[in-house]
Amino acid sequence: MGEESRTLTGGCKCSLVRYECNAEPALIFNCHCEDCQHFSGAPCTTAVIVPEDQLVVNGELAGFKTVGENGGVVHRYFCPTCGTPVIVKPEAFLGMKAIKASSLDDSSWVRPQMDIFLKSKQPWIELASGTEKYNEAPS
Repeated sequence: MGEESRTLTGGCKCSLVRYECNAEPALIFNCHCEDCQHFSGAPCTTAVIVPEDQLVVNGELAGFKTVGENGGVVHRYFCPTCGTPVIVKPEAFLGMKAIKASSLDDSSWVRPQMDIFLKSKQPWIELASGTEKYNEAPS
């Protein structure tokens, strides 16, 4: 994230859900899987992976569980009032949660390290040259 440590803050569009995280992200990636495309309404979603015990959420989130084509279970959390996707909990990421980069108050510093599930990538999307690339999830 840079030389200076920062507190990550964000939330939903209507501000009924707010969060704060004082930990540096463990990983940042773009996911191009079909589920992320459907739930984000975009060709991919950018996930900022943080320790779940450092993420404090204020407000009620609604949730929806999905099982991807590779069998991975993902819990997706969003504001029940405005529908903003806020947090994702892939069960494969023990002790971690993914903040949706689009829900950050300031996402200008976000630099994804990898692009995953490229087998589902929209053909009109151009990838950044500096990311690791995987057809599915990295092992």
